Amino acid sequence: MTRQLTATELAGVLDLSKGRISQLVSGGQLKGCYSGDGRHRRFDLAKVAAALGRRLDPGQMLGNGAKTSEALARIPAADPAPSPPPDTAPASPPTGLGATELPSRDPSRYELAKTLKAEEDARSARRRNSEAEGTLVLASVVANETMRQMAQEIAQIESSVIRTGARRIADELGVDFREARVILTEVWREYRTGRAAVKAEEAEAAELTDDEQAEDF
Repeated sequence: MTRQLTATELAGVLDLSKGRISQLVSGGQLKGCYSGDGRHRRFDLAKVAAALGRRLDPGQMLGNGAKTSEALARIPAADPAPSPPPDTAPASPPTGLGATELPSRDPSRYELAKTLKAEEDARSARRRNSEAEGTLVLASVVANETMRQMAQEIAQIESSVIRTGARRIADELGVDFREARVILTEVWREYRTGRAAVKAEEAEAAELTDDEQAEDF
């Protein structure tokens, strides 16, 4: 039974970016290699490897830890066929179940590995240039800044809005201020927890936009 991987896991095994995996899916190059959609999409490692011309050994099929992606990236060159001696006709190609013959126009495994490496180098160079020019903001930086601002906003709500609301309830209804504040705080935190779970699911299921896929960092 072959491994079923998420897009993130597949990108790690193949030493590609998650954006590149999304591009391959959108371009139809991985058609028939996965099931499900969005965050529920699972890739068949063996089918993906076959579609991309990658070769997997049994250890990679089961997963050998951190060295799996390195092993996949090291694709050996095909051994050249020996030249026939002079005045000797070349032997006929083998036939039957054991015969394996690639079309003459298919790239060799070595050429495929060089092409994939060149694509990754080009993406890395574009990313470094964009960072230097200030036209690229890393997702981690945006996430940290968003979390900082949200934490400030939440603290303001808990310290000002809830306290003010509890005071008004206490004054207008003649109830205990502290009890009113506890109730409002519990309602607010239950709402926060529910909304955080919903937003986490939406973020996991989100697909790259056309512009993001075009950049392919």
